[in-house]
Amino acid sequence: MSELKCVIFDWAGTTVDFGSMSPVEAFREAFRKNGLTVSDDEIRGPMGMLKRDHIKTMLAMPRIKAEFIKEHGREAADGDIDAIYGVFEPSLMSVLPACSRLKPYVKDAVKLLRDNGIKVGSTTGYTASMMETVTACAREQGYTPDCLVTPDEVANQGRPFPYMVFENLRRLGIASVREAVKIGDTFSDIAEGKNAGLFTVGVTEGSSVMGLNQSEFEALSAPYRERAHLKAAAAFYEKGADLVIRNLGELDLVFAAFKAQRG
Repeated sequence: MSELKCVIFDWAGTTVDFGSMSPVEAFREAFRKNGLTVSDDEIRGPMGMLKRDHIKTMLAMPRIKAEFIKEHGREAADGDIDAIYGVFEPSLMSVLPACSRLKPYVKDAVKLLRDNGIKVGSTTGYTASMMETVTACAREQGYTPDCLVTPDEVANQGRPFPYMVFENLRRLGIASVREAVKIGDTFSDIAEGKNAGLFTVGVTEGSSVMGLNQSEFEALSAPYRERAHLKAAAAFYEKGADLVIRNLGELDLVFAAFKAQRG
């Protein structure tokens, strides 16, 4: 039986920034300043990708593509991606410090993993410079994973490519993909984990898939919370997740499911 030796977490929406609100607001502002109106669903669809790839993916969406052509008389080019990204990055940097609060159960989950000799890795759609702010805020709150890999450390081949996961395993000395789990809050996380050959887990509460900030989620009655969880869980399973949990307080479910599948 393969023994679990490493859990690789995503960041925004998984361990920090309940609802992954910081990139949503930054993307909305960046597109608005470039003459395009975009919805939350359009923003959240590619969430978890390298941010330039995220912008490129959004510009290829049929509605946004049509709006861009109507506005400019042509399809978007690399220069248009650059222009939107040029607004996105400073906008994101301005909100990151306020949006890097740890999500519930993170510190307890990390303690449980380390008490069991399991290493803690991490991947992200943010660049290394963006993550300097996020990791500093997380460290002040008591969370520092054993490893962080950003897309610019793997030749900008971020999600859905598996290379950030592989680099985590290399740095942490994990011999097999069968000894690791990937946990994240986006469809890109699921694709990354599955492409790397890992047991892959979606988390619903505070996820980009659920799309609610912490105040909105906590305002829901218990039946509506359950409904929101089930809707997000179904979407995760449709994308290939091996398991879906509500939050990181349910790591015991991850342990049991990993053992059953890898045993």
